[in-house]
Amino acid sequence: MRDEEEATDGPPDPQLHPEQSPGFGVDPAGLEDIEVDRDVTIGEATLSDLGASDTEPVEDHPVSDLLASLAGDDAVERRRAALALAEREGDRVVVEALSRAATTDEDAEVRQFAVEALAKHGGDLAAETARALTDDPDPWVRAEAVVALDRLDRAEHEAVIEAALDDEHHAARRNALVSLFKLRGEDACDALVVAADDPSERVREWAAHLLGGVETDRAAEALSRLADDEQSVVRETAVRSQAVDSGSFRRQFTGVLDETDRTLPGEDDLNRTPNL
Repeated sequence: MRDEEEATDGPPDPQLHPEQSPGFGVDPAGLEDIEVDRDVTIGEATLSDLGASDTEPVEDHPVSDLLASLAGDDAVERRRAALALAEREGDRVVVEALSRAATTDEDAEVRQFAVEALAKHGGDLAAETARALTDDPDPWVRAEAVVALDRLDRAEHEAVIEAALDDEHHAARRNALVSLFKLRGEDACDALVVAADDPSERVREWAAHLLGGVETDRAAEALSRLADDEQSVVRETAVRSQAVDSGSFRRQFTGVLDETDRTLPGEDDLNRTPNL
């Protein structure tokens, strides 16, 4: 039985309570009166864009149709096809088509979904593609490439994953940090202590979370600093980590890096999804 106060199944984040929302109980006169103190991206996604991850419309389509869509002109259909192909038998034709999409498609989300699908099929080409995409110009593709390498074999790709700790984008650094903790356990302490001073509150937040699984003086000192962080969400995460049993935390924090590992206790995936 998993301890609801540890690892990824912790108590709801108080920051997510409605009464903690900026402007709760206030009736602003207009958008200019709404203050947001965390990075927020307001994109221009259409309903079609938002539905691209829904593969139900094509779940009965033959592989030949999905491959045709993956090579077609509609970016949304290419995204959907890439995700759908993740669940189909990964023969050479499918894997090569996904690798081609992951490395050459002009749409970043197609590349992101394609490398995600490749990781589920596995194999040398999937690994080669994921390694190449850690240098992709789009940060979310790079972040997904780290996840793919973690799924394929985090020990084999440890050096590439570790290099992503220096990525310019917080999502890639965060994913690398989580993967290395899963691989190294307490031996990830050096990376976590460095991440405790990361310029991104998101990375510091995850460092605070993962330091709960390290029982060393350096980890305790880093958590003490984070408990005084300028961002309340980092402070609260650090305080919770100070109270967990590190051994239980490590035992529960295992398995493939997936979407549940990219949200903290009490979060919803949509709270961390870009460009909505």
